[in-house]
Amino acid sequence: MRGWPDRRFLDLTGASVPIVQAPMAGAGGVALSAAAMRGGAVGSLPCAMLTPAQVIVHAAEVRAEADGPLNLNFFCHALAPAPDDSAWRAALQPFYEEEGVVPALSPPLRRPFDAAMAEAVEAVRPEIVSFHFALPGAALLARVRASGALVFGNATSPAEMRWLAEAGVDAIVAQGSEAGGHAGWFLDRHRPTPLAELLGVDVPTPKIAAGGIVDAADIAAALSAGASAVQIGTAYLATPESTASAPHRALLGTAAETVFTNLFSGGVARGLRNRLIDALGPINPVVPPFPYASAALAPLRAKAEADGRGDYSPLWAGTGAARVRAEPAEALTLRLAAETLAQLEIA
Repeated sequence: MRGWPDRRFLDLTGASVPIVQAPMAGAGGVALSAAAMRGGAVGSLPCAMLTPAQVIVHAAEVRAEADGPLNLNFFCHALAPAPDDSAWRAALQPFYEEEGVVPALSPPLRRPFDAAMAEAVEAVRPEIVSFHFALPGAALLARVRASGALVFGNATSPAEMRWLAEAGVDAIVAQGSEAGGHAGWFLDRHRPTPLAELLGVDVPTPKIAAGGIVDAADIAAALSAGASAVQIGTAYLATPESTASAPHRALLGTAAETVFTNLFSGGVARGLRNRLIDALGPINPVVPPFPYASAALAPLRAKAEADGRGDYSPLWAGTGAARVRAEPAEALTLRLAAETLAQLEIA
C-alpha cells in the first residue's frame, strides 16, 4: 500500500491522518475537536470569541476526552475604533419593526490575539496555534513559539502565501475562495482566489488545502496537487458533535447556494443564502467594518433563532455543502482517510 504521498504534515504534527478539523466559531467546540482527534486528525478550538479563561478550560476538556495534536485558532485583525453604524441600523429598521425587537447592548466583539491570550497559550501549551488575518506582532508571536507550539498561518492569495513563508510559519492554510466562513485576507483587499491556484504557488512551507473539500475525491485531488494536508469545515457541520443550529443543518446536503457576504460581521465570509442576504444583497456598502456589524443584528438573530429560524444568522458553509451527509465526526474522519488512501492507491 502506497500510503500518504507527502508525510511532512504528519511528521510535523503527530497526527495520524492529514486532516485538520477547521476551527468554526459558533459551530465547533470541545466535542467536535475531541471527536476529530479520536479519528486521527488535528482537532481545532475556535478561540476568537472566548475569554482566556475559557480557552484554558476548553482545552483541558478536549484533552480529557482525546489524545492527539490540538490546535488553538485566533484572529489577528486590526480592531479600529467603533464606527458610526446608524446607516446599518436604518437598513435593519424594517426588520426590527417586523420582529418586534429593539436594538440592545452590543454583544462581546471578536478581539484580536493579545497578551492575555498569549498567557493562555503558555498555560495550555497546545501542539499548534493557528492565526486568521495575518500574524500577531513579533513579541506575541515569539511567546507562542516559546510555548513549543507550531505556528500555522492562513493565506487567501499567492502574495499572502509568500508573506507567511517568509515569516517562517510551520504550515500555511491555503484558503481557497470555495471555503466557508471568513476569508482571512490581510494584504491589499479581498480577491477571491480558487484553491487550485493557491496550491500551485511555489513555497517551501507545507500547504494545508482548505475550501470545498468534503469527500475523499476532494482530499485526493488536493494532495495530488501539492497539499500536505487538508482542512475540512463544512463536512463537520453536519456531525452530531457540531453546535450548528437546526436551520443551518437543514440546508446542508441541499442545493442551497453559498455566497460571499459582509452582512453578519462586516468581514467577507462565505455562507448559505438566507432571508437577510436575499433582502439586502450579499455585499452591502452600509455595513460597518469587521467585527462591528454583528452588534446591530444581535436582537434580530436572537429572536429568529428562538423561533427556530436562521433568517438573520451567519450560516457559514463552503461550496461543497450540497455533498455533505450527517455522520459522527470520528467516523467521518476515519472514513475520509480510508477512502482517500484507497483512491490514492488506485491512482
